[in-house]
Amino acid sequence: MKYRRFGRLGWSVSEVGYGMWGIAGGEGGWTGADDDTGAPALDEAARLGCNFFDTAWIYGRGHSEEMLARLLADRPGDRLYTATKIPPKDRAFPSTRASRLEDVFPPDHIYDYTRKSLDGLGVDTIDLLQFHVWEDSWAQDRRWQDSVRRLKEEGLITGVGISVNRWEPWNVLKTLDTGLIDAVQVIYNIFDQAPEDELFGACQDRDIAVIARVPFDEGTLTGALAHDTRWPCGDWRNSYFVPENLHASVERAERLKTVVPEGMTLPELALRFILRHPAVSTVIPGMRRLHHVRANLGVSDGRPLREGIMNELRLHRWDREPTSWSQ
Repeated sequence: MKYRRFGRLGWSVSEVGYGMWGIAGGEGGWTGADDDTGAPALDEAARLGCNFFDTAWIYGRGHSEEMLARLLADRPGDRLYTATKIPPKDRAFPSTRASRLEDVFPPDHIYDYTRKSLDGLGVDTIDLLQFHVWEDSWAQDRRWQDSVRRLKEEGLITGVGISVNRWEPWNVLKTLDTGLIDAVQVIYNIFDQAPEDELFGACQDRDIAVIARVPFDEGTLTGALAHDTRWPCGDWRNSYFVPENLHASVERAERLKTVVPEGMTLPELALRFILRHPAVSTVIPGMRRLHHVRANLGVSDGRPLREGIMNELRLHRWDREPTSWSQ
């Protein structure tokens, strides 16, 4: 496993981290989650050198955090970094231009859910506390600023992050100027290259860590989806891969398969594309099985993609606008 500096916090984190939504199950999540397979997958990741675990209270309504707590308890000698997220009080994912801070992240809500996450994770201090949605119009609002300062002063958190809304990498740039943000989590993959336009440079200039999420475009970049793919009732992907999105995604993935180098899989190519950018501190694929863990962490071998294939992948950029189904 290769490690990268996590911005100004100075942590040495595994360049392939662990995204913990998919293993949590529960309302609004991914079906097929099973603690009997998820727990060994987490343990295997830690054994192989993964030390950055990204979760959120909303993932299984606390269950993902509890799974991480068990891993931390089982490996007391390992330095495993905990990153979690405060859910929006109005439960609206994502926020919109009409969202008001007092309805989404009022101070008492920020503090209450920090406490919930501390209890769920079984830790005294959360390494990275992130806002799960964001509006840049809130940048200068003293209410959230004072809240995170208080949490840091009380030793309840070390760093503060923002998880940027889907396909809105610009919707945090003013907030970075406050000097209070230590990390930004953003969707970045072969299709979603827009963070390179402004966000990555802004983060590098300010020494802010970048967490790249959704490396496989919710499954499209695994190459496993088809035009008739469906999921069990209650699975979040049914609401995301509506026909408009599913058909276009499958067609783009099929075109992309033609440029995958010999001896490489599409998921491996997807991860190597992300790791090629120096602004990325860690990428957090979701992993629910041992073979997912071994394959994804195996990409961290220090072998960058050649410039020629990178130029080819640039042609697969897909700029999208948020919609009612993009969540």
